[in-house]
Amino acid sequence: MTSLRTDRFTRTATLTLALLGSAFAATAAVAADVNIYTSRQPELIQPVLDAFTEETGLSTATIFIDKGLEERVKAEGANSPADLIMTVDIGRLDAAKQAGVVQPVDSAVLAENIPDSFRDGENEWFALTARGRVVYASKERVDTDAISYEELADPKWKGRLCTRSGQHQYNIALIAAYIAHHGEEAARDWVTGLRDNLARRPEGGDRDQAKAIFAGECDIAIGNTYYVGQMTTNEKEPEQKEWAKAIKVIMPTFDNGLTHVNVSGVALAKNAPNKENAIKLMEFLSGDTAQKIYAELNYEYPVEPGIETSDLVKSFGELKPDTLALDEVAAHRTKASEIVDEVNYDGGPQS
Repeated sequence: MTSLRTDRFTRTATLTLALLGSAFAATAAVAADVNIYTSRQPELIQPVLDAFTEETGLSTATIFIDKGLEERVKAEGANSPADLIMTVDIGRLDAAKQAGVVQPVDSAVLAENIPDSFRDGENEWFALTARGRVVYASKERVDTDAISYEELADPKWKGRLCTRSGQHQYNIALIAAYIAHHGEEAARDWVTGLRDNLARRPEGGDRDQAKAIFAGECDIAIGNTYYVGQMTTNEKEPEQKEWAKAIKVIMPTFDNGLTHVNVSGVALAKNAPNKENAIKLMEFLSGDTAQKIYAELNYEYPVEPGIETSDLVKSFGELKPDTLALDEVAAHRTKASEIVDEVNYDGGPQS
C-alpha cells in the first residue's frame, strides 16, 4: 500500500507522498480546490501557493514525488486527483508530455506572460522560472570574467574543472543545447574535452562544486545560478556562505552571445478533476505577484518580461537567455545522454 503523511492541511495544504507500492490509495485523500503533483520541494513553492489562496480563496494541496512523477500519474489514469504537474528541468517537462499525462492549455494570459521560447509549441507545458547554467570560477585563481561554453573544453583548463554527473538532468540539458547549436559530432568532441579537463571524477551537486573550488580542488565548475543565491544566504549551514564567497559567476555563452537556461514549469494534468481552478493557478503563477515572489525568495529569473530579479541575482551580471526553443533542446536529450556514456564522462579524465 501507498502511505501518505499529512504535514499540513489548512486552506493551503501540503501533503508529502511516499511511494511504497500501489499509487491509488492516495487518490481519495486529496480534496483541495487544486491538487498539485510536484518534484519541487514543497517549501519552495508554498509562498506562491499561499499568495494564490489569499487572492482567490481557492485551496491547494501538493504531493511531493521526487522520482517517477509521470509514471505515477499514468498509473492512476482517469482516477488521478492530479490537476497540475509542477517540476524542474526541460527534460522532466518533456517527459510528462511524451508520457501523455498532460493536456494543452489555450490561455491568452499564459500566452501574454510567457514568451514563446519558454513554453511548449503545443502549449502542453509552460516555464515559470529560469536559471542560468553558468560557470562558477575561483575569485583568487581565475582572472577572466568572460568565457564561452566552447572554451570550457580548451586544454588550458586541464585539471581545473569540476562538475556533477554528466547524466544529471541539468548537464544533459546543456549538452542537448550544445547539440542543437553545433551538431552531434561537435558535441561529442566538446564533452570529451570537458572530461579531460576534469580535476576529479564528477560527483555531488552544484553546491559541492563551489565547495571544491573553495577547497582548492578545482578552479572552475558548471552550476545553476540560484544555488549561489541559496548558498550566500544560508543561515542554517553558514559554511556555504564561505563557498559562495570563494566564487564569482561568469555567464558563458554560445556563438550567438547568449547563455543556456533551464526552467521550472507547470503542466495541466490530462485528467484534471478541477481543470478550471487549475488553469486559474497556472495563470496566477505566470503573473506579477507570483513571479516577484519566485525572484525574491528562490533567486530565480522570472520568465514574465518586465519583472526584475532580486538584487543578489543582479550582482551575478546580466543574463541574456538563449532564444533556442526549449522543446528543441528537449528533442536532443536522448542523444546527449548517449554521448555522456560513449565518452565515459563520469569515469573522469582519461588523458
